[in-house]
Amino acid sequence: MDDRDAIGSWLSGPRAAAEQAGVDFGYPGERLGLPQDGPGSVARVGRRVAALFIDWGLCLLIAYGLIAHRDVSTANPWTMAVFAVMSVLTLGTVGSTPGKRLLGLRLVRADGGRLGVVAIALRTVLLLLVIPAVIWDRDGRGLHDKAVHAVQVRI
Repeated sequence: MDDRDAIGSWLSGPRAAAEQAGVDFGYPGERLGLPQDGPGSVARVGRRVAALFIDWGLCLLIAYGLIAHRDVSTANPWTMAVFAVMSVLTLGTVGSTPGKRLLGLRLVRADGGRLGVVAIALRTVLLLLVIPAVIWDRDGRGLHDKAVHAVQVRI
């Protein structure tokens, strides 16, 4: 192994280096018993982020128009509160926020059941802290989902 191989493996990351060594990681969701594609498969990051932006925009409009009385300086803190309430209510009842529903996603327990209200509230708090949501495992689940044994799937 020459210096270029060593530098190349470092630049491509540990997963690529492990794959070159023959390690098979499988597809996202395989360890959870989920299908590779189609309904019930793990939702990809792009869809999840787009759903989050849709939900946040909707909450911003509600906070700006109804609660903050069109005062931009007070709309931002209210947006977070509206987002938390919307997430707990919609995920607790139908398993999808409006953004998730528009993009064909649902939040379920890793074993396929429904999440309880306490688990959804904990997940929402962790999501609002941001850091747990941007650290993922190899199945694409953030720490906020792993903490409550949840996974976002396609419907």
